[in-house]
Amino acid sequence: MGERDPVEARSQGGRDLYDVATWEPRSALDRLALKVYGAALAVGKWFVVLLALVFTALIGVFGALTDPIIGAFTVLSVIPALALAGYVYYADITSGEPLWLLTATFVLSIFFASFAAIINSVFGGLQLLGPVGFVLFFYLVVGPVEESVKLLAVRLYAYRDDRFDAVIDGAVYGAVAGLGFAFVENAIYINRGLEMSPGGGPETQLATAGGTAALRALAGPGHVVYSAFAGYYLGLAKFNPENAGPIVAKGLLIAAFIHATYNTLVSVVPSVAVAAFDAVPQFVVFFVFVLIYQGFFGYLLYRKIARYRNAYREVRTEAERKDGDIGVETTEFDS
Repeated sequence: MGERDPVEARSQGGRDLYDVATWEPRSALDRLALKVYGAALAVGKWFVVLLALVFTALIGVFGALTDPIIGAFTVLSVIPALALAGYVYYADITSGEPLWLLTATFVLSIFFASFAAIINSVFGGLQLLGPVGFVLFFYLVVGPVEESVKLLAVRLYAYRDDRFDAVIDGAVYGAVAGLGFAFVENAIYINRGLEMSPGGGPETQLATAGGTAALRALAGPGHVVYSAFAGYYLGLAKFNPENAGPIVAKGLLIAAFIHATYNTLVSVVPSVAVAAFDAVPQFVVFFVFVLIYQGFFGYLLYRKIARYRNAYREVRTEAERKDGDIGVETTEFDS
């Protein structure tokens, strides 16, 4: 229970303290205030979505995706990320998540990726400071910003729905948000690669797009892993409202750290390894590094989901085991 005003605390419920130390909607003005507040929240939510849509158009995402070459290779490049998001979805031992909520989260994450693109561009000058600047850019800008906008895609819509009724649902929607972010990021990289090599015929374009798509296919699953971690803690926060802020912050710190560390190491490890072992192709080193790094944190995500699944099985009654689901009680946060 939250803090109480001293007048309310000492009255012990014996006095009507409406509009003195307590409040509930009684008058017409009170009800109007509730409606104004609700309308402000709705307008604010749709304003954010509209702003993201405008930014998405400005950075050329829609134009890139309508190009048949870019569109096709973008779809191919997210297949590994899609497989990983699919695993998280099927690992949800509670009631399944509706397709329309998953789709909305995916689309919102595509739009909100534009926020990260713009902020990254604004602070990109940090990279001019050399190695220290790169580290600062990854840890203070890229990691926190990208993980925040992916979590926003979950928080703005799916999180508020009644079907978001278990902690593990946060991991599911977080994974889908990561998939959407990877989708739009891959499209931007493939488009940029084609723009940087405009010469040559269709064969050259296909080779360029295919090479970029292959690299992005390795990096894409990372977005799913990072945001699934952050999403899990968002789900934990929903059912622990008294500590919701710190719980969400913990999830974002974990996701941002894993993300920034990947970006930092992937910029260094392959080059150092190739310099030390010049007979090994850089792509092989990159592939092995990504496999080990993302595999390790993917395993930690698997462990976290497995703990929830085991706990879910242990608390079910015999009747619930036969029925296959646990009824979810309405929490104080929901009300």
